[in-house]
Amino acid sequence: MGTYIARRLLWVPFLLVITSFVTFALGRFGPGDPVEILLGQHFNEEVAQRIRAQQGLDDDIVTQYTRYLWNVAHGDFGESYQYRGRSVTELLQKRIWVSAQLNFAALIISVTLGIAAGLFAALRQGTWWDSATVAFTLVGQSMHVFLTIPIALLIFSLKLDLLPSHGWEGFFSTHIILPALVLGIPGVAIVTRLTRASTLDVVGQDYIRTARAKGLPERLVRARHILRNALIPVVTTLGFSLAGLASGSFIVELYFGIPGVGLLTIESLFARDYPIIMAVTLLGTTLFVLANLLVDLIYPVLDPRIRLGGDYVAG
Repeated sequence: MGTYIARRLLWVPFLLVITSFVTFALGRFGPGDPVEILLGQHFNEEVAQRIRAQQGLDDDIVTQYTRYLWNVAHGDFGESYQYRGRSVTELLQKRIWVSAQLNFAALIISVTLGIAAGLFAALRQGTWWDSATVAFTLVGQSMHVFLTIPIALLIFSLKLDLLPSHGWEGFFSTHIILPALVLGIPGVAIVTRLTRASTLDVVGQDYIRTARAKGLPERLVRARHILRNALIPVVTTLGFSLAGLASGSFIVELYFGIPGVGLLTIESLFARDYPIIMAVTLLGTTLFVLANLLVDLIYPVLDPRIRLGGDYVAG
């Protein structure tokens, strides 16, 4: 296992270099001058040239990129263009924790409700319960956050006055309920469909019939044999689901006024604050790779016949 993990981690630097260079080049050659945006209506060419010289923006792209990689390797992501005098690391530290809590709450909703609904529908295949569950989850998946956020705010905040409409007070406050629901509900539909399809496939296997023929209680058959094997395809999608949650949280944080990485990223995009954009890109890529590695490590726990490295041993 150690060799497999080390081999996977060795690819991370190469992936980060490729991703960072593409983002860096787009930032340098793309439209919009961050210095002009920074100065706004007080733009002065002499002042702009001085700022470019201070930031090293007047060097060629190879020099700029090499210097950037060297600084990042030493833990320095640079200084924000928008928030002068403040480092990117300082700006991201507290916001990362806020976004992590929001995405974790949404993931809990997606996984727990999705697995429960998928098992419920599969074990009642052919009944109206099955059709109703699938139809309900498809409706949730088809509704984008641009639509669900106003509806949720209208019902739960404006009409019923049950939940706060904006702000952030931590993981265990009521402020997280609406954002987490809006962010997690689309994932419920995906997990439900995968769990249902996987469960129906597992239920028809010989070892399930053998377990029941031996007289095992149905509760144990479902928990030990059906659920564990049905979760393998679901776990596969968790790494990709994390990426989807991260992109969706940008919009959710903006609407609900949550001071997370998503809100900071949107502000940085409009301000052409490239140091923050670069840091967020590298952070997202790293988390995506590590999440997929974690998913691979979960496989042998669910099914001991699976070996890390891609081998599958028949039982």
